[in-house]
Amino acid sequence: MSVVDNFVSRRNVKTRSARTRESIAAFGFLFPNLLGFLMFTFVPVFLSLAAAFVHWNIFDAPHWVGIRNFQDLLWFHSDGGHSVPNDPFFWKYVYNTVCLMIGVPVGMAGSLILAMLMNQKTKAIVIFRTIYFLPTVCSGVALLVLWKYLLNGDIGLINKSLRVLGEFVFSSPLIAVPFTALCALSLGALLLGATASVLALIRWLCMKLQIGWGDGLLKLLLVISGALIFAVVIGCGRMIYAAAYTFLLAPPDWLGTVRWAKPSLIIMGFWGGVGGYNMILYMASLQGVPSSYYEAAEIDGAGPWAKFWAITWPMISPTTFFILIMGIIGGLQSGFMTANVMTEGGPAGSTTTIDYYLYQTAFQRFNMGYASAIAWFLFAVILMLTLITWKVGGKVVTYD
Repeated sequence: MSVVDNFVSRRNVKTRSARTRESIAAFGFLFPNLLGFLMFTFVPVFLSLAAAFVHWNIFDAPHWVGIRNFQDLLWFHSDGGHSVPNDPFFWKYVYNTVCLMIGVPVGMAGSLILAMLMNQKTKAIVIFRTIYFLPTVCSGVALLVLWKYLLNGDIGLINKSLRVLGEFVFSSPLIAVPFTALCALSLGALLLGATASVLALIRWLCMKLQIGWGDGLLKLLLVISGALIFAVVIGCGRMIYAAAYTFLLAPPDWLGTVRWAKPSLIIMGFWGGVGGYNMILYMASLQGVPSSYYEAAEIDGAGPWAKFWAITWPMISPTTFFILIMGIIGGLQSGFMTANVMTEGGPAGSTTTIDYYLYQTAFQRFNMGYASAIAWFLFAVILMLTLITWKVGGKVVTYD
């Protein structure tokens, strides 16, 4: 063997030895994280999948029941000629979860509006950004306890303030009548704004799907919707007066009645999340829109509304898509802390979500097999909705 061959051979041996040492060192750094993943994620997930097919109340040995847990959870049976769910509570809690998820699109819209306001270049804008982001920094349990006091039907600050306002407003017809008219107009404007936003969003989606309809149709639909909305609002003037009178002088028991429990939690969630991370994401996305696009649109005579739908909305659509997916996942997985601290799932189970029902089944009734089936059903629903959203979002999201 020549000297050159010996040199190359020794060099290859050294290279392999160095790579081996690097691989061992890398594995040494990764091993703690890998071990934690195996112990606290992979193994528990695998065991929960196995537990979904057994009956196990942790006090007795588990025994195999096959798909019985899923049948008890999802299947229906005939009772007097009617189809009745095997677990009626579960479907009620699915309904509760879906209702509470109404706050997801509302919160997204609020975060976008707030981000556009906070994106202005003014001297005090940093102070306002800090104020709106502050609820996200505070402890979640502390905020829930605070809101539980605020929403208390007897001593809560909200109801006390409503009673004071009601006594002032309805002390004289000269105040009550204009106040009712103002409430009616505000309600009509709110409904019209929501209708306009929905129609504009539908039109944008249709354009992305190559189903075009012109500005004339949109304006016609807005005019018809506005006329119908304000006609109904004006016709319901007496009902609005009676509702305002009852609401202000006898405020509801927010967390103690089925009618108001879910709206209360939605309002609380909106307050806590509208200025949070979604607002930050939208602000970052808005700051990434080139100003030259707006300048060109202004030269073409585009107004604020046209610039929003033609430039801002398409450019921030990836961020909206991400927030929507995370909102769906978070909405389906949420509800435990809120119900546990504020309502214990009541009244009459109206604030119990799938997540809290899973906790009750596992740690209050100790039915681990049935709880595992609930968890895997929730996983399947989240996966399906995420895939559907991803499929549709790929056609409407603008990435350039």
